Amino acid sequence: MDELTAEVFEMEDKEELIDEIMNKYGQEVLQLAYSYVKNKEIAEDLAQDIFVKCYKSIHTYKGKSKLRTWVWRVAINHCKDYLKSWYNQKVIITDHEYSYTGVPQDSVEYTVIQQDEDHRLASVVMNLPIKYREVIYLFYFEEMPIKEIAAVIEVKVNTVKTRLRRAKELLKEEWEG
Repeated sequence: MDELTAEVFEMEDKEELIDEIMNKYGQEVLQLAYSYVKNKEIAEDLAQDIFVKCYKSIHTYKGKSKLRTWVWRVAINHCKDYLKSWYNQKVIITDHEYSYTGVPQDSVEYTVIQQDEDHRLASVVMNLPIKYREVIYLFYFEEMPIKEIAAVIEVKVNTVKTRLRRAKELLKEEWEG
C-alpha cells in the first residue's frame, strides 16, 4: 500500500486529497493522455477532466489496489472514451506536436543526431495502434511492472506480455524499414 493509499482513509478533506493526487501524478497523467491523443492541448484538457472525475468519484476508491492504479484506470478509461467520442471522430486536428528532450552531450553533432533519433522513435511509438502504444508507454516510460499494467488496462498478464512483444516487433520493423 503506497503512502497516498493509506491517506485516503485518513483525510477528511477531498480537496486536500485531490490536490495531493494532482501533485504526485499530474505530469504522468498528462503524458499518458498525450500518448493516446497525440496532441498537447487535447491531452491537457483530458488531464483536467481526469482529475475532475477523480475528485467526483474518490468515494468509489476502496483501497483494493494502489491509488496510482485507480488513477490510471480512470485516466485510461477517460482517454478511450474520448477516442470513441463523436468529437474526436468528426473533428480533424491538424497540429501534431511530438515532444522529446535531448540530453546535452559534448558535441553539437551528437546532440543533433540524438534529438533526431529521439524524435523519430517518438513518432514511431505514437503511430503504433493504441493497444501496443499503451503497453509500451506504461512499461518503458512509466516503468510499471507487467502485473500492474495488466490491472490498469484490465487484461491478463500474458496478454500484456504478448502485446509488448508484438509492439517491439512493430517498432523494430518500422525502425529498420
